[in-house]
Amino acid sequence: MKKIIKIKGLDCAACASELSEELEKLDGISHAAADFINQRVSLTYESAEAFERAVDVISHFEEVEIVDGNAPEKREGHLKEILSIAISAVFFVTGLCLTLFYHSEERWAFALRVSFWLVAFLAAGWEVALNAGKNAIRAFRDGFHPSVFLDENLLMLIAAVGAIAIGEYMEAAAVVLLYQIGELLQSLAVGSSRGAIRRLMELRSDSAIRLTVDGQEEAEPEELEEGDILLIRRGDKVPVDCVVTEGESALDTKAITGESYFKEIRVGDEILAGCVNEGNAFKARVLRPYAESAVVKILELVENSSSSKARPERFITKFARIYTPVVVLAAVVLAVVPPLFQGYNFALWVGRALNFLVISCPCALIISVPLTYFSGVGALARVGVLTKGAVYLDKLASVKVVAFDKTGTLTEGRFSVTAVTGGERTLQYAAAAEKSSSHPLAQAFRDIATPFTAQGVEEIAGMGLSCEICGTHVLVGSARLMREHGIAISEETTDMVSVFVAENGELLGKVEISDALRANAGEALLSLKKQGVKKLAVLTGDSMERAESTLKGLPIDEIHARLLPDEKPEAAEKLRQEGTLLYVGDGINDTPVMAASDVSAAMGALGSDAAIEASDFVLSGDDLSSLARAVGAAKRTRRIVTENIVFSITVKVVLMVLSVFGFIPLWAAVLGDVGVMLLAVLNSMRMRLRIK
Repeated sequence: MKKIIKIKGLDCAACASELSEELEKLDGISHAAADFINQRVSLTYESAEAFERAVDVISHFEEVEIVDGNAPEKREGHLKEILSIAISAVFFVTGLCLTLFYHSEERWAFALRVSFWLVAFLAAGWEVALNAGKNAIRAFRDGFHPSVFLDENLLMLIAAVGAIAIGEYMEAAAVVLLYQIGELLQSLAVGSSRGAIRRLMELRSDSAIRLTVDGQEEAEPEELEEGDILLIRRGDKVPVDCVVTEGESALDTKAITGESYFKEIRVGDEILAGCVNEGNAFKARVLRPYAESAVVKILELVENSSSSKARPERFITKFARIYTPVVVLAAVVLAVVPPLFQGYNFALWVGRALNFLVISCPCALIISVPLTYFSGVGALARVGVLTKGAVYLDKLASVKVVAFDKTGTLTEGRFSVTAVTGGERTLQYAAAAEKSSSHPLAQAFRDIATPFTAQGVEEIAGMGLSCEICGTHVLVGSARLMREHGIAISEETTDMVSVFVAENGELLGKVEISDALRANAGEALLSLKKQGVKKLAVLTGDSMERAESTLKGLPIDEIHARLLPDEKPEAAEKLRQEGTLLYVGDGINDTPVMAASDVSAAMGALGSDAAIEASDFVLSGDDLSSLARAVGAAKRTRRIVTENIVFSITVKVVLMVLSVFGFIPLWAAVLGDVGVMLLAVLNSMRMRLRIK
C-alpha cells in the first residue's frame, strides 16, 4: 500500500535523508522518501501497524508536524530566524566596532567586547545548539546512528564552542551568525520553488455549478458524475474534463499546456480540467469524474515526482553518510596528533581543525543536487511536460533514439468517416461493432446512428472485431482480418484507413477513415534532431504504404509497419541497442512497448489512462514540440548538477587544504562554506528560467 503524508517543518535535505533512513529501517516499510521541498513523505507499507509506526517516527522527528490534508497550506514565515539573525548581527557589529576603534586593553573594555560577542553567539546559536541536542538524543535511540549525530548543526556547534575555548570569541559569533544567514537564504531559495509548485496546485477548482431540473446548484468537483451538465461562466476554472454542449467561448490553457494562447471552443469540443474560461459562459457535459481528470493526473505526477531520485541524488545521500564521520575523525586527528610533535601547541592546531571541520560540511551538495532536479521538474511542468521523478529526467538527458506510435501521436488521432463503399448497411454494421471497441479508430463511428446492436463482440488484436448482428456473423476490421478468414478483397493503396465489413463470410463493403498529421509534427521532430537525437523511428500496425504516405515529409529515419501489439516491444528492443530509447505513444496498446523502453512519454490530453500510467513523462497538452524542450531541459539539469558537484568538491578540498596549513581564519572558513552552498543553490535555480 502507498500513502503520501503531508508535513511541515522539514527544512533541509540532510534532515529529509535522515528521516527517510529512519523510516526504511522500520519493519513493514518497504520504501520511504521524505521530500523537504514539497513537504511530504511518500510511504510504501505492508500493514496498518507499520503505517502507525511510521507516523509516530515522523511526528517525533525534530520540528516536523503532520498536516491535515484538508487544511489550507500556510505560507512559510521566517520571522523567528530573521529576528535571531538581526539581534546577533547588532551585537556582532557593535563588538566589531569596539575592537576596531577602541583599542583599550583594560579589563572592563575586554569584558565588554567579549559580552557583545557572547550575546551575538547566543542569539544566533541557540537554535543550532537545540537542534544538535535533539539529534544527539535521536542518534542513540534504537542503537547508534552516526549520520543523525554528526549533522551540520553539531559541526557548527563544535566549531563555535571550540573557538570560545581557545579565546576566539569573535570567530565563535561569526560561525553561528554566518551559518544562520546561510540557512535562511537556503530556506528562501527552497521556498521560492515551493511557491512555484503551489501555483501549479492552484489548477484545482474549488467548486462547480451543476444544472439540474430544479435549477443551478453549487457542487464540489469530487461530487460530479459522468453526464452531469455544468455551467461554466467567464473566469471559472473548468472543474473536470468535459465536452461543450451549448455555446462558444475561449479558454486560457496555459496552466495545462504551458503555452500562452487562447483556445477557441464550440459545441462538441472536449475541454480539460484546469483551463480557465476567458470568454462567454457555456454549458458542458462531464466526460470523466474528477478522480480521472487531467488536472488530477497533473497534480499526482507533480506531488510524486520527488519520490524517485536520480543517480546523482542517491550518490550524494550515500556520500554524505560516509563523508561526514570521516571528516570529523580527520579533524580530531588534526587537533591532537600534530601538537604532539610541535611543542604541544594545541591552541594552534585546534583552530586549524575547527576550520577544517566547518569547511567540510557537505551542505552545498546535499541541498543543490535535489533542488536542481526539483527545479527541472517544475520547469518542465510550466511548458506542459510532467515527469514522474528525477530518475526519468536523468535518463531523458541521454536519449539517442526516439520511437513514435503513429496514430494519435504523430497524427491528430481524431478519426472521421470520409467514404463508404457497399451501402448504408456497411456503415451501420461497422458502427454497431465499433461502439463496443476501445480502439482509436472506433472514435470515427461514435456519433453515427445505427438501428443494429452487436452481440458477443470479440476484439482480435491488431486486426479488428468479430461479433453477431441480427443472428449473422460479422467481421469488421483490416484487410489482414479479411484474408485470414478467406474473404477476397481488392485493397487499393490510399492515404485513408480502410475498415472492411463482412457478413457470414461475404464482403459487404468498406468504410474509409482519415486522420490528419499534427500541424507541428515536422518542426517538433527537427527540434529533437537538434537536441542530439540520432534516430527517429515509427512503430505502427498500419501498412508500410499507408504509413509512408501519411508520414511523407517528416524527418523519419525508420518505419516499422504491420506490427501487432506483441511485436512492438521486440522492435523497441532492437532500437535500444543503438542508444537510450524514448518511446512516445498514446494508446492502451502502447503500454507494453513503453515498459520495454528506457524512458517513455504519453500524450496526456488524448492518451489513455493505461498509457499515462505506464509512461515516465506526460505531454499534458499533446504538444509534440514540448518533447525537444524536455530533452534540452534534462540535459541542462544534468549539466548543472555536474557543475555543482565538481565546483563544491573542488572548492571545499582547496579550502580544507588551506585550513590545514593555517592560511585562513575560522570566520573565512564559515564564509567559504556558506558561499559555496549559496553559489551552488543559485546555480541550481537557473533551471527556473524559461525553457526555450
